[in-house]
Amino acid sequence: MKQIAVIGASYLQLPLILKAKDMGLVTHVFAWAAGDVGETAADFFYPISIVEKEKILEECRRIGIDAVTSIGSDLAMVTVSYVADSLSLPCNSPEAVKRSTDKHAMRLAFEAHHDPSPRSVLVESIGDINPSKLNYPVIVKPLDRSGSRGITKLTGPKHLEEAIENAKACGFQKQALIEEFAEGAEYSVESISWQGKHTILAVTEKFTTGSPHFIETGHLEPAGLSEQMMEKVSRTVTHALDSLGITMGAGHSEVKIDDRGEIRIIEIGGRMGGDLIGSDLVPLSAGYDFVKAVIDCALGVPPEPFVLKEQKAAGVRFLFDEEDRAAYAELCRKHPELLVRDEIGEGNGEVSDSSSRHGYFLMAGNSREEILPYLPGRKKE
Repeated sequence: MKQIAVIGASYLQLPLILKAKDMGLVTHVFAWAAGDVGETAADFFYPISIVEKEKILEECRRIGIDAVTSIGSDLAMVTVSYVADSLSLPCNSPEAVKRSTDKHAMRLAFEAHHDPSPRSVLVESIGDINPSKLNYPVIVKPLDRSGSRGITKLTGPKHLEEAIENAKACGFQKQALIEEFAEGAEYSVESISWQGKHTILAVTEKFTTGSPHFIETGHLEPAGLSEQMMEKVSRTVTHALDSLGITMGAGHSEVKIDDRGEIRIIEIGGRMGGDLIGSDLVPLSAGYDFVKAVIDCALGVPPEPFVLKEQKAAGVRFLFDEEDRAAYAELCRKHPELLVRDEIGEGNGEVSDSSSRHGYFLMAGNSREEILPYLPGRKKE
């Protein structure tokens, strides 16, 4: 039996672990021991932090690992590439992973290849820049994190130092990126790449809390874009994937589209989108087993060709407050047939990032119109 190493044990990795087991693979999961679901779901669990890549490599050599992968985590992809590259297993190059996990390196790559992306500046402290010289509004974010951690929108120099320090505290490299704020509606684009050829699987409409932290409140597929705009998004994203050097596995691109139809690339990760996007929304709406495709790529097997046979609709709403709970209750009362799965927590504390939300409910139907009433309203920026 083939052996697969999964980097990370959180709930994000559970669909990957279960799919690998369904495919007859022996799963070896590496993560800091924290009682996460992947620890018990795995065939073998190793209490090694995902940042201890040398130790993970040593263990993978001993096991005789045939594939290394992860989903939904930028940090894990650094270790995935390091281990896989060291073992001559299929993966994106370490240089490509650097560009897709370090937001400053990403911006430089986009600039060099003329991809439409906000201008930005890298800082370690407020002393590195004159706040009065910035073109507000701006977004301040960590250099190397995802999940809406440490993000702040500012309309003026007030609180800039606080935003920089907050971003640094949330990141690992203790630097912050200050970038011009891109106007428009937010979308994410899921893709699968095999030997440098990219296939766009789905475009997801994103709902967030809006300024200042832009925490995701929900997602919907399909995005409801015109065929012409879908083609434009596809061209823009595939070009940017080439700019980063991503050639293998999943891609998760975040873009904004303004009222004039202009696209700005916010960021791109060489991994599957979290928030149930890749693991659930793509198969429910597009009929494609995205998780299996990721595993196939890691094994060096060409993923199944993507053919959209019938477009369905799928959405997820995350719980922040009583309004979200009321929407869930209404869905259960009026259209329980749309409910696919739920995880409703008891908490009602403040939500500071995506990891502190109080649960979710996942929906699927035949059309966007069935799902939209149970998603949060879009915040205007």
